[in-house]
This record gives sequence, structure tokens and C-alpha cells, in this order.
Amino acid sequence: MTSSFLQWVKSRSRLKLIAVLSLFLFSPMLFAHGVSEGDKGYIQEIYGVHIIPFIYLGAKHMVTGYDHLLFLVGIIFFLYRMKDIGLYVSLFAIGHSITMLIGVYYNISMNAYIIDAIIGFSIVYKALDNLGAYQRWFGYQPNTKIATLIFGLIHGFGLAVKIQEYEVPEDGLLANLISFNVGVELGQFMALCIILLFMTMWRKTPYFFKTAYQGNVFLMFLGFLLVGYQLTGFITQ
Repeated sequence: MTSSFLQWVKSRSRLKLIAVLSLFLFSPMLFAHGVSEGDKGYIQEIYGVHIIPFIYLGAKHMVTGYDHLLFLVGIIFFLYRMKDIGLYVSLFAIGHSITMLIGVYYNISMNAYIIDAIIGFSIVYKALDNLGAYQRWFGYQPNTKIATLIFGLIHGFGLAVKIQEYEVPEDGLLANLISFNVGVELGQFMALCIILLFMTMWRKTPYFFKTAYQGNVFLMFLGFLLVGYQLTGFITQ
């Protein structure tokens, strides 16, 4: 009787922990990851270099960008040393900075639903990587650093597509783009600090390794959800 009761308590604790993690991962999805009419109207009405407004817009876009944040969660899930976290996050940042700047400056675009579906797939990919699926399925482990850089390039192209919705004036474009990118990096840093705080708290519990599998399965589920949502939008647009 006592043993059964303890197992029941432990199972309830695990469920609570998973629920907390679910809220943490899913809460950013309450925000619209797009261009608000107010922001779009403001950008269309200004000309010249506006550093601070574009830094703000970049930070806002990253902090409310649930797809980018979920991928960050996947990247750092099993990283403990700040050196490793810094390396992988830097690769991701370099990737999305390159394609964001080039995509907007040279007006390279594609369907927003398709690129966002690919970004959703990147979350699925990373969750499967964390679960060791590629080793079991193919007997091969893809280079995680290269994969992080490649998906960073894809995420950056997604950012470029979103920025083009702002219809940024040509006057002062390069300076404003760089300012936007600075804002994106600041937003990413702020989001990363919050994610690390939650991850550290979770890792200190005795249930981390027992629930890490469920956490990555849930992460993969959210990735598939994003893919399905974007593909549905593409089909019905």
C-alpha cells in the first residue's frame, strides 16, 4: 500500500513537471509571430536611419518568435557548459544573421508558409537528435554544429521574409537592417537567459532524466504542429 502510494505521488510529480514544461514551451505561441499593423504602418511612414526603433522591433520579433525559441530550447537541452551553449547559439546567430541581411537587402523571398514549415521541421529534427533517433535508425550521428548553422540560415531566411512584410523604405535600409539584427540578437540573449533559468531549475529536480524523453517528444509534437499549421495555411491561402 505504501509503495503504491509513493509511486502515485511520483507519477503526479512527473505530470506536474511536464505540465510546467508544457506551459513554458507553449506559452510563446500565445503571441502572434508576424507583423502587427501598428508596426508595419510605423515603418512605412518613416525614412532614413532609425536605429533604436529597429533594435526594438528586432528584439520584439525574436522574443515573440515561438519557432525560434523552441529551436533554442532544443539546442541547449543537453548542453551544460556555457562554452558549448555559447558555441551553438553563436552558430545559430551567425546563420540567421547572414540570410536575414542578404534576403532583405537583395529582396530574396519565398512563400512565408513554406519557409515557416521548414522552420517547424527544424524543431522536429532537433528533438529527434536529442532523442538519439538518428543513431538508432541509421547508425549515424549528423554533425550537430553544421546542422545548427544550416538551420540558422533557414531561420534567418524566415526572418527576412517577415521583414519584407514591413516594406522597409530603401532610404537607410542597410543601417536599419543592421539595427534590426542587433535587436534580434538582444532578444535572443534575453530569451536564452529565461530558457536557461527554467532548464537549470528543471535539471536540479530528481526527475530531469526521467522526463527529458517526454520533454523532447513534446518538443517534437510542437514542431509537427507548426509544420501542419503552416502547410494548412499554404494550401488554403
